[in-house]
Amino acid sequence: MGAGTGGFEQGELVGMPRRLFRASPSKLLAWVDCPRRYRMQYLDRPTPPTRPQRAHTSLGVAVHNALRDWWDLPGEHRTPASGAELVRTSWIESGFRDPDHSRTWRERSQEHVTTYLSDVDPSVQPLGIERTVSLKTGTLALSGRIDRLDDRGDGLAVVDYKTSRTVPTDDDARTSLPLALYAAAAWKMFRRRCVRVELHHLPSGTVAAHEHTPESLQRKLAEAESIAADARRAEDDYAQFGVDSGRFPAQVGPLCQWCDFRRHCPAGQAFGPEKSDWAALEDPVPAT
Repeated sequence: MGAGTGGFEQGELVGMPRRLFRASPSKLLAWVDCPRRYRMQYLDRPTPPTRPQRAHTSLGVAVHNALRDWWDLPGEHRTPASGAELVRTSWIESGFRDPDHSRTWRERSQEHVTTYLSDVDPSVQPLGIERTVSLKTGTLALSGRIDRLDDRGDGLAVVDYKTSRTVPTDDDARTSLPLALYAAAAWKMFRRRCVRVELHHLPSGTVAAHEHTPESLQRKLAEAESIAADARRAEDDYAQFGVDSGRFPAQVGPLCQWCDFRRHCPAGQAFGPEKSDWAALEDPVPAT
């Protein structure tokens, strides 16, 4: 019997290799950010109700969907203006302060997409759009979805769209675990060298990039396996003790003010007041 499920569980047969731990980059980072949130998001059943979607998430989803759908248009219709129209039709109203706030950010996002697509050659079809890639190691079965996978001639490049107000740096591209894992998985799947990773920041029009080496990708894979091993040990404990397991402490900090599971976590609530639905899209206070 498993304490966490309340039903029969078949154990591992003695001498048989253990099944691979299945995870996405976002699942691995959820464990790193906060084991308590990881438990509620991936293990507790039923999953505790989450808060409504925030405005910056609505914006990001709409822009990503527009950039995805733009490549489905006939070649002659792939214009910057059509990208702006796709933002309008993909727009999500959830989380904004009021209709005026939503409209302001929709128009800004349309401008960002228009400017961005002005520098994109519509005739050069990417190798993949919202492409799922996967990779297996000795202990980990990894899968994730790439915003865009480009064929640059001498190799493949992983492109990730960013809509946050913080401008990413080349160091962000270098240290990103998801980007490195996507590159390694793409290299494995397509049998083409893939070491370049890029963060395309639409609000600023900048590109943060890094060229990995086979060795640096291998180090990132080892990092992912280490995180997965920690998460797996905690999941094994959860299977025995359920929510009474002591392996899922709350990682209390500023992220608690944004957490989707905040209402179920007294430790997170004690850190500070919850951020508003539109806090990430507040205009900065003008300097005096």
